[in-house]
Amino acid sequence: MGISYEEIGQRLRAFRLGTGMSAEEIARKLGISRTAVYRFEKGGVVKIETLISLADLLQVSLPTLLGVETEYISSSVTYFERLRQLEESAERITILAGPLSLLLSSDEFVERLEALLKETAPEAREVRDRTERDVDRIVEILRERRETYQRRKPTIVNLISALDIVRLLHSGFVGRPFIPRPDLKERQKSAREEVEHIIRLMEEQPIGVQIGLVTGTLPHVGFQIFRSGEKRTLSVSPFRLGEQPNIRLGVAMITSTPEAVALHEKVVEQMWAESLKGKTAGRYLRDLISSLDKDLPR
Repeated sequence: MGISYEEIGQRLRAFRLGTGMSAEEIARKLGISRTAVYRFEKGGVVKIETLISLADLLQVSLPTLLGVETEYISSSVTYFERLRQLEESAERITILAGPLSLLLSSDEFVERLEALLKETAPEAREVRDRTERDVDRIVEILRERRETYQRRKPTIVNLISALDIVRLLHSGFVGRPFIPRPDLKERQKSAREEVEHIIRLMEEQPIGVQIGLVTGTLPHVGFQIFRSGEKRTLSVSPFRLGEQPNIRLGVAMITSTPEAVALHEKVVEQMWAESLKGKTAGRYLRDLISSLDKDLPR
């Protein structure tokens, strides 16, 4: 398999963003020019000695930068940037990532994200500052991902769980415990609006969007499969947006290993066959909302 310097450059950029270092800092630490760093990230040829130095500085393995093994990613900034890169060329994206998919969410949801994600920051000042800086980068990347999707419109296959929807409607969009009651009601209202947005997509069935509603349980760890020509890439991640968000802790992985991709595709096929679609799925969720309205305190 030949070396793709373009893909190496994409990984360099993603892992650099994850460290919070600028191209200038990388250049200074390695004794090279800032122009060289940007050239590497755009797919320029990199000497192996420089790659080794970059890997050491970014605290990532050389095989990961080369893309010859599974990428293990502990930074949500790096992970979301890698997804953005994969979405730039994907023709078909299969998503199993909780009740909400960023690419199919409403514009209002994206606007709420920044405050919601910053709410997840712990009390310790140093960690909070780092988390808030990460959120700024993440929100920028997420907006770019949405713009890319709107421009390219790859086919989306999205599997969601009715049980996840129930939990979202009960809890609302919250990133910390002890939400004041009036605020909690507003969070629940926002969650309901987002579920109604999903229902409209189910009922309208826009071209290139397929949503399957699973009435049983789904795997707790989300994954996505990106297909571009004959190439298939799998991402598995503990990072979540929206419902009980997590952008701080966990290790994601990205791989094109045929066995890993095939096993996850088999899971998708099984869940898709069992799922409700179209107007049937929409009616199920509308009935679910009506049932919850009777139980939830006013």
